[in-house]
Amino acid sequence: MTVMRIRVLFCVLGFVSFNALAQEYNKFDVEGKRHGKWRKTYENSDQLRYEGTFEHGKEVGEFKFYKPNSDKFPTAIKTFAKDSDTIKIKYFTQNGQVISKGNMIGKDRIGLWEYYHNGSDKKIMMTEQYKLGRLNGEQLTYFENGQLTEKITYFDGKRNGKRFIYSNTGVIIKEFTYENDQLHGPTKYYDTNGDLLIEGNYKRDRKDGIWNYYEKGKLSEQKLFPVQKRGF
Repeated sequence: MTVMRIRVLFCVLGFVSFNALAQEYNKFDVEGKRHGKWRKTYENSDQLRYEGTFEHGKEVGEFKFYKPNSDKFPTAIKTFAKDSDTIKIKYFTQNGQVISKGNMIGKDRIGLWEYYHNGSDKKIMMTEQYKLGRLNGEQLTYFENGQLTEKITYFDGKRNGKRFIYSNTGVIIKEFTYENDQLHGPTKYYDTNGDLLIEGNYKRDRKDGIWNYYEKGKLSEQKLFPVQKRGF
């Protein structure tokens, strides 16, 4: 077999293989619904936009989504169930590390969501709870060493109840009270040893009443809020 014939045969086989591969994707059923494996690229580009499987127009199994500069790593993977509206989703960095993961129904986040520290898909940075797309429940934030750094509770997307901020050794250094997403109620500040520095109250996001200031455990100053304006 001459070199020329080998080259021609190679080109023909390559063309046939390419067409066979292309025919595996982007098909429709008899009703015109997407069915089977699908792949889409960005316009005027070889970069994938998404790839996944449809079953008579409905997404099933794993779908991978890419950005124009994603290269080979997807920026999101959604997993669709046949018998449920719940979608499992993971978001990734450009080098394939998990940023966050959780569940959705339609465009609404639901249940537990987890977020990870940069450079690690094992060290949790934050967890939060959702109900119908709104924060609902505890939001917990962590240092890289796993120590809790902040705890706050949401109800229907708004902060309500206590908010605690911790040092990297687990000592409470700030304590706030919220109502309907506003500071409302007792507030306290502590040093890293847990000794009280400041205490007072907020009323609808404004300091209200007597605020106490401490030095070495003893009351050193008091201030009344709102500050009274002096007359002329």
